[in-house]
Amino acid sequence: MTEDLHYKTIAELAPLIRDGKLSSVELTESQLARIKRLDGRLKSYATVMADSAREQARTADAEIASGNYRGPLHGIPVAVKDLCATDGVRTMGGSAVFADNVPDFDSTVVARFNDAGAVMLGKLNLTEGAMGGYNPKLDIPENPWKESYWSGASSSGSGCATAAGLAFGTLGSDTGGSIRHPAAVCGTVGLKPTWGRVSRYGVMNLAESLDHLGPLTRSAADAGYVLQAIAGLDPNDPTTLPQSVPDLTATLNSGVKGLKIGFDENYASEDMEPDFAAAVLAGVKVMKSLGAEIVPVKMPARLREYMSAWPIICSAEAAHAHDTTFPSRSDEYGPFFRQWLTDGTSYTAAELARAELLRAACVGEFRLTMRGIDLLAGPSTARAAYPVTPEEMYGPPSPDRDPWTSRFTVPSDYAGLPTISLPCGLNGEGLPLSLQFVGHHLSEQLLVQAGHAFEGATDFHNLHPPV
Repeated sequence: MTEDLHYKTIAELAPLIRDGKLSSVELTESQLARIKRLDGRLKSYATVMADSAREQARTADAEIASGNYRGPLHGIPVAVKDLCATDGVRTMGGSAVFADNVPDFDSTVVARFNDAGAVMLGKLNLTEGAMGGYNPKLDIPENPWKESYWSGASSSGSGCATAAGLAFGTLGSDTGGSIRHPAAVCGTVGLKPTWGRVSRYGVMNLAESLDHLGPLTRSAADAGYVLQAIAGLDPNDPTTLPQSVPDLTATLNSGVKGLKIGFDENYASEDMEPDFAAAVLAGVKVMKSLGAEIVPVKMPARLREYMSAWPIICSAEAAHAHDTTFPSRSDEYGPFFRQWLTDGTSYTAAELARAELLRAACVGEFRLTMRGIDLLAGPSTARAAYPVTPEEMYGPPSPDRDPWTSRFTVPSDYAGLPTISLPCGLNGEGLPLSLQFVGHHLSEQLLVQAGHAFEGATDFHNLHPPV
């Protein structure tokens, strides 16, 4: 029985565990066996926590048997990006600089997973510092759909593990798109919450004013369950929002009839592969067929200029985050992140001020775009998975790196607005395509609702890689 469970959703498994029809121990052992069998090739895990996972599973089974059921994540195997501090377990942030970093506390997100009764399978690989390139001493996760293809930037291990059935839910972080990029190219759901909705306490920073933590799962409902567990005010993080977290799946079956969904067709098709643009348009038409009103909108005319501010802000904040180890230990960083941090230390105060003003202008114009609509539709990323080499992934930043490629993700990071990414088809190579909805401040419940409606009318979320 357990051999067939790896692509099940949390929504499907939770009732089985709750009712004693499936044990957490059985489910956890099946996941650990699958990780052992596949992850030597896929390389999604930096550290597998097999012993503690088994102990958590036994505890979960005992609690549930005694009538102490904590909720949908109780007994469910999950994993986190390896920048979330985990008590007694190394937390490297994708960097050899932190290869010996073993925290003596849990980050808030890990503690909240524990409180929900989830089973922590381990820590997931990522780009160095959660930026764009990998440290040469650490592994590059494979895209489970096609070997040697891009697996989606910094939360690549999270996307790979979720898509390949090596965890039922994972956490990623998104500073310029790194929940949505791996969700898109690995064919999973990615839910980036409102900035401040999830505590960053105990999580290694890339750029604090832009960093978001959120789930990658195999359904919109699952994303709601995971976010429900980790969200909320945290006294250890003064940037968390004080508003209470509603039941994120309470309106799961409410549909989208009457919702106003904004769509800029030119924005969603310019510089896009035709099959990707067509899949996004088809996804929007699905929402229309379900009763949503599609409202033509226009994205900011200066969007390309606004995107140019992101590398300045991100690298400067990254340099601040790493000031205790860079430049003092610069030789231990990989070529990509070393150059990123060097760039971050080189900008003048005037250059940074100009970048921040561009960001503020983008946020203002983006709010105008969102005025009068409930959701904004568009692609999750600028292209489907594409071939990459270790030399590219381990090397320094490409001199022709173009911020414009993040035009579908950065505006909502600038504005701190929540988004959901959903599989919406396959391209000619059989690789996943992805539709994104952007919501208003604290509209995660509506995003989960809309995602679930889309999944009810399509079958793309049931497509899985050939592993």
